[in-house]
Amino acid sequence: MFTTLFIKPTFNLLVLIYTLLPGHNFGLAIIIFTIVVRLLMWPLIKKQLHQAKAMRELQPEIKKVKKAAAGNKQKESLMLMELYKEKEISPFGSIGTLVIQLVVLIGLYQGLRKVVVNPQHVVDFSYTWLQHTGWLKTLAGDIHKFDASLFGVLDLTRAARSASGTYWPAMFVVIGSAIAQYFQSKQLLPDAKKSRSLKAILKEAGSGNKADQSEVNAAVGRSTRYFFPVMIFFFTVGIPSALSLYWLTSGIVAYIQQAKVLGKDEQEMEAVADKQIIEGEVVKRPKASKKSKSKVASKRRKK
Repeated sequence: MFTTLFIKPTFNLLVLIYTLLPGHNFGLAIIIFTIVVRLLMWPLIKKQLHQAKAMRELQPEIKKVKKAAAGNKQKESLMLMELYKEKEISPFGSIGTLVIQLVVLIGLYQGLRKVVVNPQHVVDFSYTWLQHTGWLKTLAGDIHKFDASLFGVLDLTRAARSASGTYWPAMFVVIGSAIAQYFQSKQLLPDAKKSRSLKAILKEAGSGNKADQSEVNAAVGRSTRYFFPVMIFFFTVGIPSALSLYWLTSGIVAYIQQAKVLGKDEQEMEAVADKQIIEGEVVKRPKASKKSKSKVASKRRKK
């Protein structure tokens, strides 16, 4: 069922792009496929980014709630629910987007693995209507015409690290995907200049002071900017570079999308702040009374 509902549709979208693409370059098809998937997910991704940013900015309010609850977990949970409802925030709003991204990744991995084992699966694993397209008909007659590379530079079936040694074209892609993930994670994190490290928080807690859970969560979140890139590196270094290429492209597109959303939010916040400042000045400026106005008018008549 998972193959029918997820793996096959994901792989066939890639094959459709591959067959329609002039030159039929499989590496370029993966890049375009990744961009198309990210664009299709844009409404969900945009909502996820807004939720993440809102949760980050809500931390001072969450601290106040925890202080007001005074250790009463039930009261704290109810107060947090009210706070989320008031601010129209769903703490689990990003789960759906993460699940979809994971499903696409698994579907693509399973489909590409079939192609690596046997290139004939490009034809056999495609839908019947897709098998009747011109290029797949050609491949069905001679599968050796299938070129599993990115412009002949990167062999998408080879891993960056294998028993035969290091394949450097793939290694550069793996390193690039880890770097892209680092900047993507860092982009979502608040400014760490005034934030304490997890080590400092735990050291203070060890001396008897109670650690603030929200501060601990923020410190753990900052550590993920190193954890995820390292995890991606070790995950992709031993698998076909086709998936590393997908991850690199996805990371770059995600960074651009995040910059667009977060930059727009920042401009909107600045506009609201400017408006509040202007309104504040208008309110603070004293209005001339009718009595003072009449005195000024009488003085002018005398002159």
